[in-house]
Amino acid sequence: RPNHPYKVLIAKAILSNCDRKLVLADIIDYIAKNYPYYKVEDSSWKNSIRHSLSLNDCFIKVGRSNRGKSNYWSIHPLVFKDFEEGNFHKRHPKQRL
Repeated sequence: RPNHPYKVLIAKAILSNCDRKLVLADIIDYIAKNYPYYKVEDSSWKNSIRHSLSLNDCFIKVGRSNRGKSNYWSIHPLVFKDFEEGNFHKRHPKQRL
């Protein structure tokens, strides 16, 4: 099992894309391809990814995808630089976001 929380896995997925935004399906694909632990049949972790995106202030919706009803997800501008520098674990006060 990876030693990273879902927040870090999601951020790494988003940062891997040149547009710095991905739909949920692409985030899940990135995690499954890059972390073999998540290739298993049990897909409950996918719900945890969806839940983390929705509840974590570090991630924001940045528009509708043209591939259906999905939204693009990105990293909040106030934490983007920290994430880009690999500082995923810094606490960000809610009022700042």
